[in-house]
Amino acid sequence: MRSLVGLLAVVAAASLYLYSLSLYLPAAPRRHPHSAESKHVETAESEQQRADSSGEPSGLKFPSDLEELRELSELLQFYKTEHTGYVLLLFCSAYLYKQSFAIPGSSFLNILAGAIFGPYQGLLLVSVLTTVGSTMCYLLSKAFGKRYITTLFPDKVSLLQGKIEENRDCLFFFLLFLRFFPMTPNWFLNMSAPIVNIPITFFFCSVFIGLLPYNFICVQTGVMLSEVASLDDLFCWERLLQLLAIACMALLPGALIRRLSQKRLKLDVQPQNGLITDKKVQ
Repeated sequence: MRSLVGLLAVVAAASLYLYSLSLYLPAAPRRHPHSAESKHVETAESEQQRADSSGEPSGLKFPSDLEELRELSELLQFYKTEHTGYVLLLFCSAYLYKQSFAIPGSSFLNILAGAIFGPYQGLLLVSVLTTVGSTMCYLLSKAFGKRYITTLFPDKVSLLQGKIEENRDCLFFFLLFLRFFPMTPNWFLNMSAPIVNIPITFFFCSVFIGLLPYNFICVQTGVMLSEVASLDDLFCWERLLQLLAIACMALLPGALIRRLSQKRLKLDVQPQNGLITDKKVQ
């Protein structure tokens, strides 16, 4: 009971902080744009006017689809021109909140990072936030959630524990494989890692390296979405070749890991019930 109360207190404090931060929306930048920027700024100004008239924050909520993602991206890009620090703090806080409490939807925030911060800063930012947030989830699970996770997912924890022990001699390589090929969901791996005795250093490094391809694809998608105005722009030859190059770059590390894993790791050929089965690769 004490662990449950502690966890609820942490969730409540983090939720209150994020809600308070979202309420503090700085004044809109006052500038007179020209040509191509005019439509973008007019959209953001109309969004701000709707917010002022309703007395609510202008759309500051987690996006649930691409349309909401685009609207939020336009709003934050507008505010980023003069309130970069606030936008960065808000984004980092929202991202860490999702990762720390294993809330689905981080892919939307990865795409949003590409749209707001660009391909290089966006990738670095989400890679660091993913790693830090997952590590916070690890620590929260270790402090408050061991008993509850074992009770809720006894079979999955047992199967994962068995595979960890079988590959203990090359544990870091095995963790990289699980990140490249998530045969168990990342949120479950984050929460169960301290239960199956994965060292936090191995966990931290495997998250940063293993999720780089996924983060790369999401960020590049956000960059492209911020640049295109219609589906015709998205399906032009230049964009299609860019998508192909992104896919090849992202899939290459996973292909190398998979080839090496067939010789070094005790893995299963087919996933079952969200985790790997007992059939070993020879």
